[in-house]
This record gives sequence, C-alpha cells and structure tokens, in this order.
Amino acid sequence: MTTGFGTRLRRAMDHHGPLCVGIDPQRRLLEAWGLPYDVTGLERFALTCVEAFAGAVAAVKPQSAFFAVFGSRGSGVQERGLADLLWASTLTILDAKRGDIGSTMAGYAAAYLGPEAVSPPDALTVSPYLGYESLRPAIDVAQQHGRGLFVLALTSNPDGASVQHAVLGGRSVAASIVEGATVDNSLARERGELGDIGLVVGATVGDAVDRLGLDLVTAATPVLAPGFGAQGGTVADLDLVFGAARPQVLVASSRAVLGAGPDVVGLADAARRVADGLRA
Repeated sequence: MTTGFGTRLRRAMDHHGPLCVGIDPQRRLLEAWGLPYDVTGLERFALTCVEAFAGAVAAVKPQSAFFAVFGSRGSGVQERGLADLLWASTLTILDAKRGDIGSTMAGYAAAYLGPEAVSPPDALTVSPYLGYESLRPAIDVAQQHGRGLFVLALTSNPDGASVQHAVLGGRSVAASIVEGATVDNSLARERGELGDIGLVVGATVGDAVDRLGLDLVTAATPVLAPGFGAQGGTVADLDLVFGAARPQVLVASSRAVLGAGPDVVGLADAARRVADGLRA
C-alpha cells in the first residue's frame, strides 16, 4: 500500500462518518439472531455483517476471540470476512490485543501485518503493557506496509485505571504510551495528517485525558473509542473526554448496531443512524 493507514482512515471518516462497527459473534447474539452457536452460525452472522457494513461505514472491527472459539474453522471465517471487506474497500481493524517481546512480537507482526499474512487487516489492536518499545516489531512492520496499530492507552474497563493512571518518573503510564505514539507519528504530524499509530481511549473515561495531561492533538493519533452506546457512552461523553481531539476519534459500537440484526437492511440502517448522529 502506498497510502498510510492514518490517511486512509481520515478519508473514510470524512466520507462515512466516524463510526467503527464491531463484529462480535458472541453466543447470545447468535442465539438472538436465531442462529446455532457453531461454525455455520458464525459464518452466517459474520457474512451478514459484512454485507450490511461493507462500503457503508468508516471501519469494521472483528473481535478475533469470538472467531477463535471455533479453532481453525473460525479463523477461516474471520479471514473470509476480512478479505470481503478489503474487496469492498472498507477498512478493517482486527481486535486481537496482541502484545509480547522480541521474536514473539515479530511473529505476531508478520502473522497479522506483514506481506505473508493471510487476509491481513488494515490495523491491529495491541497491548503495550510489556513496555511501549516491546511493540517496535509491529510498529515497524505496520508502517512499512501501510497498515496501522491501535495501542491500548486509557481503556474504559474499571480495573484499567490501576495500571494506566499509575505515575512513574513523574508521568502516568498512559502518558508514556501517548508520548511513544507521538514520536512514531512525527512525520505524519509534520504533513498535517493522522499517523498510522493510533490509541485506544474509552468513551467513558470522563476527564482522565485532561487530568493525566494527554495531548492527543499534538500526538496526531487516530483514536479508537470503545464504550459508546450499549456500554453507556454518549455523544456528550465524547465531547467531554476528547475535547479538541474529537475530529480524530473513531467511535466503536457493536451491540447498539448488531441488535438490529439479523436483517441486512436493518443492520445497515442502524449503522447509518449511529454514524449520522456522530457526524452531526
């Protein structure tokens, strides 16, 4: 790819609105759709979502854990969904939260982001809690091949603050992660573009971004914001949490949209309503 992930994401958000719809094939959702909780139900669920969202939203985020339940057959469904979304020119973010060190992290980078990867996503979620620099193999491969990362920085789960708000050497752990992304996005920032290294910041973290002194605007990071909709986050929360960085925010919503299934038209309409609300 000759165009970086951040630039492609900016275009997609401007065109479709800042919505990323999750594909979360949990047991209760499949059963609510009247589908069996097996590989055939998984495939029907995933491909229905692909049909509804391809070409209609800025990005789609499959949650890899729910595909992994079914082993290699589930991985095959995930790969087909990613390939179909690529064919439809819809950005994909694989929610796998990989994080390790050395050659193991390099292996994850090759498996998901490198030229030999099978149905690679446009971006991958990663965990930096073995140190931001432990992600260097994935950062390098992503930037070399026009792909992106979303690094967990300030998550909305209740226990996240115990680690992410902790202060070491005069700065919070979250701030150190933002600073790492700022450096890696420096060339994009100089060009006035979004970088390829994004951050995950929950839509329900309140004033924590300001309180911890996180400068997301200077960092030029795309921000993936889970917690919107069924998890309680509102448009007002987005304004409170992100302030001047709001144009950089890609809002993740799953249950609020997927509950409109299994009808393809109903799913597409639900996604459009949420995207229009966020755009407004």
